[in-house]
Amino acid sequence: MFDVFIGLGSNLGDSANTLLSAIDTLNQHQQIRVKRLSQFYQSMAIGPGEQPDYVNAAAHLVTSLPPEDLLDIMQAVENQHQRERGPVRWTARTLDLDLLLYADHEINSSRLKVPHPHINERNFVLLPLHDLQPSLVFPDGVCLIDLVKQTPRTGIAPLMAYPPIDYP
Repeated sequence: MFDVFIGLGSNLGDSANTLLSAIDTLNQHQQIRVKRLSQFYQSMAIGPGEQPDYVNAAAHLVTSLPPEDLLDIMQAVENQHQRERGPVRWTARTLDLDLLLYADHEINSSRLKVPHPHINERNFVLLPLHDLQPSLVFPDGVCLIDLVKQTPRTGIAPLMAYPPIDYP
């Protein structure tokens, strides 16, 4: 079994309920167990054009699936939630699931890069990860707490109606 951390985001539709639905769908898979879901955050969209703000979170999972099989399942969950992929990156979306960390593995394949290549640049990833496991250390030895101390808090706010959830 491997400890895995994923990022979740949505800025189209009922974003908070979409994130909760995605986590429930993942938790129903027999080889995935959700341990904890972070608090939800509202963050400014990055990317082209005017976009609505995002709702972001992170989740701690345990799985026996290999990384690319987990990625396939995550993309299937995105598709179930009407995720549309186009030629332009960082556009508005109903659901975005990113594999942030897979145990202490470093993966660099044509389909998957883990740790996620932009993990240390994004407050909407670092703050939810901190909610889950403040003592987290990345495969390169960088401590999450050190990154969080340096992370600007502009453009992001916790959504108090959605506190962290521990799963049985």
